[in-house]
Amino acid sequence: VHTWQRTHRLLWEPMAGDEGVSVGSAVREQHGRDESVHRCQPPDVVVFPRSVEEVSALAKICHHHQLPMIPFGTGTGLEGGVGALKGGVCFSLRKMDQVLDLHLEDFDVTVEPGVTRKGLNSYLRDTGLWFPVDPGADASLCGMAATSASGTNAVRYGTMRVNVLNLEVVLADGTVLHTAGKGRRPRKTSAGYNLTNLFVGSEGTLGIITKATLRLFGIPESMVSAVCSFPSVQSAVDSTVQILQAGVPIARIEFLDDVMINACNRFNNLSYAVTPTLFLEFHGSSKGMEEQVSITEEITRDNGGSDFAWAEDEETRGRLWKARHDAWYAALALRPGCKAYSTDVCVPISRLPQIIVETKEDLIRNNITGPIAGHVGDGNFHCLIVLDPSDPDEVQRVHSFTERLARRALAMDGTCTGEHGIGLGKRALLREEVGPLAIEVMQGLKATLDPKNLMNPGKVL
Repeated sequence: VHTWQRTHRLLWEPMAGDEGVSVGSAVREQHGRDESVHRCQPPDVVVFPRSVEEVSALAKICHHHQLPMIPFGTGTGLEGGVGALKGGVCFSLRKMDQVLDLHLEDFDVTVEPGVTRKGLNSYLRDTGLWFPVDPGADASLCGMAATSASGTNAVRYGTMRVNVLNLEVVLADGTVLHTAGKGRRPRKTSAGYNLTNLFVGSEGTLGIITKATLRLFGIPESMVSAVCSFPSVQSAVDSTVQILQAGVPIARIEFLDDVMINACNRFNNLSYAVTPTLFLEFHGSSKGMEEQVSITEEITRDNGGSDFAWAEDEETRGRLWKARHDAWYAALALRPGCKAYSTDVCVPISRLPQIIVETKEDLIRNNITGPIAGHVGDGNFHCLIVLDPSDPDEVQRVHSFTERLARRALAMDGTCTGEHGIGLGKRALLREEVGPLAIEVMQGLKATLDPKNLMNPGKVL
């Protein structure tokens, strides 16, 4: 009997009908890939639980029959984290889509894994609050917690790691854990081990996140955006460091290199100068905004910045940021029909000019199309590599380049992944980054929580 037939028979009854289980090839393939370049590895069966009780019941069955379990949110990950390497059961959590326990006066909310970033902010639109962590994609918030996502606003508001207050997690044996205690939602705690952050970034290898309690923020009274061109990478990054040192509470500082700006100009019919460019955004009161803008303009001018364009109204700000938001598609348009892969190393800010210059030289030397965009306010940048996956030579050149880039970041006291996660492709790099003893500790934690190695096996470790 095929594995999927056995699995389907085991899972059909607790899911109360065929609408909760699928073994169709199209559905399985849809749930066997994310937006990375890793090949599709479909599960044997996909289940669509509607509550934590159903997730728990299904996990108990999988645990008893030693079936691998792979959580699936929206499939927007970039490191192959949802591939079913050993087959098994994909837990597609989209039907668990409720916003729960909104506390306006406490600035927190609890969400199920089917709630996305945009969905939550739409729900909050009349409250004066918002959730600012923005990885670009309209990702599941629990999926963002699982990968420790961040994005353009992290320099001001932090990553998922600092904005998750509590998690409800179904463990491998089906038991339900509340990482900070059931119903707890304090802004800070010194109570015991930090189990919440153990699961933030665990990529589904320790349990299935079924609820996340998140910090919310007040919507700023005023937002102002700007674009500024620079003569060199060094001058753009020097401006970034000096703006932060001046204590300007900037919300976003995004860097695009000349190749990326040229791609964005062509894609959006824009006319920005084809030089290293910063996109900036400020949040605050109208009065405070004037001072922030004045200080920033002075710093950028001192570093050779020019072609400054400011925007305050929402429509103009939207147009101004369009180039940055469309960077992925602009990069793809450089080579129609090809695939894109985004690297995401992160280094101390002072090392950014060196690593970006060396990376650009490496790209040119190896004839790789890889425009650069980055969250320079926290030292994180991406090469949006565009490649032909049917060309083995190019695939090998890109693979070698990404290994060199990651090791370049590690040599500069950085990390091989600032926000995308380890997934499939960076397991060896993780060992190099944290060392064998830290890996042993992680393996010990994994063995304690998942002794049968059923939770998303083959990822991270």
